[in-house]
Amino acid sequence: MVNIKKYFIELGIQRVAVDEYLASKFWRAGYAGVDIVRTPLGTRVIIYAARPGMIIGRRGQNLRKLQVVFEKLFNIENPQITVVEVDNPDMNARVVAFNIALALERGVHFRRAGYIALRRVMNAGAIGCEIIISGKLTSERARYEKLKAGKVYKSGEQSLQLIDRAVTHVLLKPGVYGVEVLITKPGITADYVEILPPEKVKEKIPQLQASG
Repeated sequence: MVNIKKYFIELGIQRVAVDEYLASKFWRAGYAGVDIVRTPLGTRVIIYAARPGMIIGRRGQNLRKLQVVFEKLFNIENPQITVVEVDNPDMNARVVAFNIALALERGVHFRRAGYIALRRVMNAGAIGCEIIISGKLTSERARYEKLKAGKVYKSGEQSLQLIDRAVTHVLLKPGVYGVEVLITKPGITADYVEILPPEKVKEKIPQLQASG
């Protein structure tokens, strides 16, 4: 009899290992995540990225290499790889963090890179966003710069349901820089308060009396 608990733990460990491998290899492609679905014909691997062409490669060359890696390194049976473009990359914390790291690598000032990313996230419809860039930013002593807009929840149910968080690192001449991104996605929060106009209040009164 198959141990169900052990099966799902092994499945989760496998997914995390594949995710970390793809993140380290394709961060310049705006890698956003991966789903692994086992089917009767094999294993379907769905890779999400902002720039799918960089993962696919010329004439699918990278996909053929990934199939071999998945089979030999991660013991995935008959992997069928699909690369999907992220619908809204500016609302994906991982893509935003990788884009900031890429900008820093190209020599863009850290504050400029952070503010550009922050503006794009808020314009995309986020409730809030926080970007923390750490490292030897202006001197030999490491410090961090925090940029924030809107609401960013750090605890409670909202932080579990609405917050998308990602951390990445990039090696520059002064040393390793860290980039952390937290995005509050649109949704109903526990502290949401709606102020109703008088005409709607009259409509609600019978409903409240019936429920109370």
